[in-house]
Amino acid sequence: MVKIALDPTPFHDGYDFLDFFDLAARAGYEWIQLTPHPDFIPFFSHPRVDRAYLETVRKRAADAGVGISSLLPVQRWSWPDELPREAAVRNWKRIIHIASELEVPVINTEFSGRPERAEESEAGFYRSMEELLPVIETSGVTVNIDPHPDDFVEDGQEAWRIIRGLDSPSVGFVYVASHTFHYGDRAQTLIPALGTRLGAVYTADTFDHRRSHGLRYISNPPGNAARIHQHLRIGDGDVDWQQLFTTLAASGFLDREDAIICSNVFAEDETAAETSEWQLGRIRELIAEARG
Repeated sequence: MVKIALDPTPFHDGYDFLDFFDLAARAGYEWIQLTPHPDFIPFFSHPRVDRAYLETVRKRAADAGVGISSLLPVQRWSWPDELPREAAVRNWKRIIHIASELEVPVINTEFSGRPERAEESEAGFYRSMEELLPVIETSGVTVNIDPHPDDFVEDGQEAWRIIRGLDSPSVGFVYVASHTFHYGDRAQTLIPALGTRLGAVYTADTFDHRRSHGLRYISNPPGNAARIHQHLRIGDGDVDWQQLFTTLAASGFLDREDAIICSNVFAEDETAAETSEWQLGRIRELIAEARG
């Protein structure tokens, strides 16, 4: 049975990192995905934890009855400049060690390159993986990657080709529903192609920025390179949730014990607790509908 996890990002401002496990439990979740945080693994930085802190994390999770499904670090491992890329590789080695220490089998992440320097960023990614892939494979951790808007690759199919080029079952794909329209709106063809290499699906809604001849959102100056998307409650945007979950069911994703569905709504901080609980119920409904 697929794991349903909470992304605790909406709680970052009002709660301590160690409180996230209790918050997830109160919302009804059995799993949590640990995202970038100043007290754990900050964006683009070396982890801030020692062995004692990791033991505290482990204890708080156990006391709350919440498992850690995955870590989500964001590091510049595909950066086109060498100094940030080399630092990211060092940080990644420590992150993989932390995942092993916490007995967390999955790390979800992003490519973290630059679209205006796509060729150099892709070269940086493969250069980093020459060093990291043996570490990943030896550790037994699976790393899944999301082609995030404003990355060197944004199209879902092309991102899968880049991942496939590593020729390693230890690296898979994260399908982020709120990035659907930047991926090319291709769930029905991409998900079957990914097969068991689809490791995680994030559930938040978004509007289709391509509608109205590309004028649904207007940002100035005209023609700038800004990428726009949202992380809304399921049903508040344009994602076809029935199509997505039906496709996930047909692919076998919903029946896999190693698969993760993560709620990551970022637009409802004022009602984060209620929204987290609502999301869990809606995800369960979508799973049931897709199965039968």
